[in-house]
Amino acid sequence: MLLGGDLGGTKTNLGLFDATGGKLKRVAHKRYATGAFSGLEDVVTDFLAETGGKVTGAAFGIAGPVVENRVHATNFPWIVDGAEIARHLALSRVRLLNDLEAAAFGLSVMEPADLEVIHPGVPAPEANRVVIAAGTGLGEAILFWDGKQHLPMATEGGHADFAPHTDQQADLWKFLKKRGEFVSAENILSGGGFKRVHEFLNPSMRHDFDEPGVDPAPGITQRGLCGECPVCEATLDLWVEIYGSEAGNLAVRAVARGGIFVTGGVALKLLPKMTDGRFLAAVRDKEKMGEFLEQIPVVIVLNEECPLMGAAYVAWKGL
Repeated sequence: MLLGGDLGGTKTNLGLFDATGGKLKRVAHKRYATGAFSGLEDVVTDFLAETGGKVTGAAFGIAGPVVENRVHATNFPWIVDGAEIARHLALSRVRLLNDLEAAAFGLSVMEPADLEVIHPGVPAPEANRVVIAAGTGLGEAILFWDGKQHLPMATEGGHADFAPHTDQQADLWKFLKKRGEFVSAENILSGGGFKRVHEFLNPSMRHDFDEPGVDPAPGITQRGLCGECPVCEATLDLWVEIYGSEAGNLAVRAVARGGIFVTGGVALKLLPKMTDGRFLAAVRDKEKMGEFLEQIPVVIVLNEECPLMGAAYVAWKGL
């Protein structure tokens, strides 16, 4: 039995998979609140006690840079050491991956129904691809084509500086800078970014999600999608525009003719906005690169378990 994990600042997903038939099949799954546990060992112990599965291999995708198979998580206070987890599971090795690296591996086991092509472009299967995912933070990865196969490569591009693309976005940068915030791409393109954009657009507009300890993103999303609050709707529009611009930046940097793949739960919750043309227009609006970007396929991954399955795939293949 293979144990896969997808560890983020808000939730930790664990799954047991069977690959005896030559294909990954999930046999158990549970989602945990990351903040309710002090470390991965505690979550794994709880999960295996409940499922009773015997683990023969394991890998985990984690939001943060992996150095010598060890991760100090970016958005939650865990330090995960692959060697310690291996001892805990009585395994010779446990592989740790950046969460977007895991998602990149997961693309190889997605079914056609798991993918929504919002722009077909010109298919180039033997070319670089990029993966981008906004959630608690912003993750980015590259799938490098080495001449025979795609090799996932993690990045920490979400922590790069936010690059304003319009006068309005420049004003947003100034607004956040005046508050003493470091204006990274992740500072906007994350769950917490929705409230920042909302406050920029109308600081006087208050909702029930302004209460301490309440995640504002669901409330803004709900009101924005149904049109109940014009400021919330404008927040979603600007946020999606910035998301598309960052996806286009990543594609240009990686020469990603093979496609832009958008993963993560935020894109799914905003699917009507992601597919209304605003995101695609922002992807393409680059100096001298419009025609090039027009040819790149853009795909939204509908299966939220893509990084979990990618981690299980790595455990299966011993990568």
